[in-house]
Amino acid sequence: MGEEGHESNVHRPLAHFHPDIWGNQFLLHSPDSDEARWASMKGQVEQLKEKVRTKRHETASNSSEQLQFIDAIQRLGIEYQFEEEISQALQKLHDQHQSWEDNDHFYIAALYFRILRQEGFGISSGKSYSMLKINFGESLVNDVPGMLALYEAAHLRFDGENILDLALDFTSDRLQSLPCKLSSPLAELVSHALLQPNWRGLPRLEARHYISIYEKDPSHNSTLLKLAKLDFNMLQSLHKEELQEISLWWKELDFARKLPFARDRIVEGYFWIAGVYFEPQYSLARKIMSKVTAITSIIDDIYDAYGTFKELVILTEAIERWNAGCINQLPDYMKICYVALLHLFEEIEEEMANKGTSYRTDYAKEAMKVLVRAYFVEAKWLHRGYIPTFEEYMQIGLATCGYITLTIIAFLGRGDIVTKEAFDWALSGPDILRAASIICRLRDDIVGHKNGRTLLASAVECYMKQHRVSEQQACDELRRQVEDAWLLMNQNLLKPSASTSAAISGAAGFLPPKAVAYKHKDEYTHVGETRKSYINSLFIEPIPS
Repeated sequence: MGEEGHESNVHRPLAHFHPDIWGNQFLLHSPDSDEARWASMKGQVEQLKEKVRTKRHETASNSSEQLQFIDAIQRLGIEYQFEEEISQALQKLHDQHQSWEDNDHFYIAALYFRILRQEGFGISSGKSYSMLKINFGESLVNDVPGMLALYEAAHLRFDGENILDLALDFTSDRLQSLPCKLSSPLAELVSHALLQPNWRGLPRLEARHYISIYEKDPSHNSTLLKLAKLDFNMLQSLHKEELQEISLWWKELDFARKLPFARDRIVEGYFWIAGVYFEPQYSLARKIMSKVTAITSIIDDIYDAYGTFKELVILTEAIERWNAGCINQLPDYMKICYVALLHLFEEIEEEMANKGTSYRTDYAKEAMKVLVRAYFVEAKWLHRGYIPTFEEYMQIGLATCGYITLTIIAFLGRGDIVTKEAFDWALSGPDILRAASIICRLRDDIVGHKNGRTLLASAVECYMKQHRVSEQQACDELRRQVEDAWLLMNQNLLKPSASTSAAISGAAGFLPPKAVAYKHKDEYTHVGETRKSYINSLFIEPIPS
């Protein structure tokens, strides 16, 4: 049955998405010259790494100096090169300093708290910040690095840590008025932190930004800086090579011509993944994730912005059955997407079989089915003209935001550190994934509920209708729920069991790019200058050496 004869007179809620903005830019990349250039520099990189190791050992006898050195390594984006050594150093610091309340230097105290808590150590704030109740005054106001460190540390607070709530309010208020009064690079550090706290930022973007600031600091370590620049540019070259391969796959599918109603965002999808799983060993994960994300985006648009309800019934059943025998039942445009989905998962299944982990593909398929079931519930609501309660909406919306599905898909390519138990854990919808999904869903809805991508009521409209409040009141409440979810996320990142630690760190990974994507508007659907600049900085413009 051709698309032309399938409900040809029906009105389709076309969203009129803008086309891809990158053209053939990433298809034209020539990796051969880059490979030769970087191969000649591997020796230099190893020498720099040895110098960094030597310097870190030299700081071991001075906790404050060691913390600052580790902080620089982390923020410059090269922690993965020294992961085991840093982990051991932090464990020793934790064992030696069960509390940090005796340290009267705000900057070091806050740095200790932030670094160890973000690495999963159970650092208590109960007594540690009691001194601040007295010192929210001139002594702290005059210590800008200390205020900034405290501001960053407070973003790792848990629910009920009231003193850290006060610390965040206090430092936010004071820091807002400071950038114009400060000299470089402290002014840039403060301005950027107020715009994007480090803990909630996209690791690759944060590293690129910090390299430019660290370079301006007269006390910077030249070895660290040189290594960070080389490492960033080498990874950028690898990412461009992968992006070329993925873009070629996407171009051969020719969805831009065959399915012009859908968003064409292959580069933006890769940006999400490479911004977090940037290390060389996760190349397979990036490729799988980018391809699945691209197909999932098309499916999302079929449910939200093109398919009729009768067609969606057929597609939902076809995905549930996951069988090539279902193809002939679909309208032509759905066949294109469905065949691409089956072929992609056949490729993934072959890859997993070669690695002896065939079971992973079954989890990935189930995750896709969970997502599509939720899409279909929303389609039924729209078909009936039903506006659900906020609670009903969130139960389905946490699935349709795609966080759990993408987390499970990402596990496919993360090697042996992810176990079968990790897949079971993720599918069970644990608190950390629920919290991350709340953040993604509500931030998306707050900034995107008027963009016309879908006729379905968002969390904003559902809350307004149920509680009879204004749009502003609804958005304020949803922002409060987002903040509560961040606190729950923080608490669930404390060191877990060995069997789920890799899963939890991986599960938390997608939150920064999702949060950045929906900070002020939906920059996946409507790619603006901000997103363009991010992609330029990560994949196009190398850092000057």
